[in-house]
Amino acid sequence: MKINGIKELLNGNPTSDQLAAMEQDERTGVKKLLAVYRKRLEKEAVERERFDGMLRYERQYYAYGAKYIAGVDEAGRGPLAGPLVIAAVILPRDIFIECLNDSKQLSAKKREALYWEIVEKAIDISVNVVSVSNIDKLNIYKATQLGMEEVIAHLRTIPSVALIDAMPVRAKTAKTVSIVHGDALSASIAAASVIAKVTRDRIMEMLALLHPEYNFSGNKGYGSKDHMQAIKDHGATPWHRRSFEPVRGINLPAVEERENILYSSRMVNGLNS
Repeated sequence: MKINGIKELLNGNPTSDQLAAMEQDERTGVKKLLAVYRKRLEKEAVERERFDGMLRYERQYYAYGAKYIAGVDEAGRGPLAGPLVIAAVILPRDIFIECLNDSKQLSAKKREALYWEIVEKAIDISVNVVSVSNIDKLNIYKATQLGMEEVIAHLRTIPSVALIDAMPVRAKTAKTVSIVHGDALSASIAAASVIAKVTRDRIMEMLALLHPEYNFSGNKGYGSKDHMQAIKDHGATPWHRRSFEPVRGINLPAVEERENILYSSRMVNGLNS
């Protein structure tokens, strides 16, 4: 067989007979291809072992009889501007998503790719976009807590258990389990972390078109140096959280005037594109 044909086989899933034949091939090019193939298998084995570790909480509750398990996480608790986004994701029991991790540990490009893989493979997804006015009305902690309760309730597939990143939450339809650093420890929470982060980043990129001077596409509403300078130079937009310093006290439109600007609190079920 020609080298290109062997390369194509090794890029897929060669049979044991094909591998045995390649092992007998004395050509240097074939030996190099086999070395690359073995290295890829080793890397995949390590990744599968890592991912298997991220399913330990899910396996625990499946063993207790849970049929569906949701992961819940948020994006945007800390920024000075923009909504809070909360996601709930139910993954299939026998799932493998390569490189899935806490969204903060991933590049934007990797998050975007994982977003679509999660959307494709998930049993159910619910997304709650909590408006700036609700954050200011309730405070960020309470807005997060209530938003998580809502996102669980709006799943079309009712979970037996909801694994939640760090936040104590009650749910009428599911047992809730708060896990500190859950987005790095649970595949379900990590999936919710990616969905929430990508959704919020897209919103901030849209807001950047409305308010380019604040560089929302770059800072995503966090208090970066350029964002702080823009607040000093231009004041605050309707998307700035008046309950957060240094925005507190700056003259802003009334809360009710902000409700219908592009996004207010809304729930998105299923695919969020």
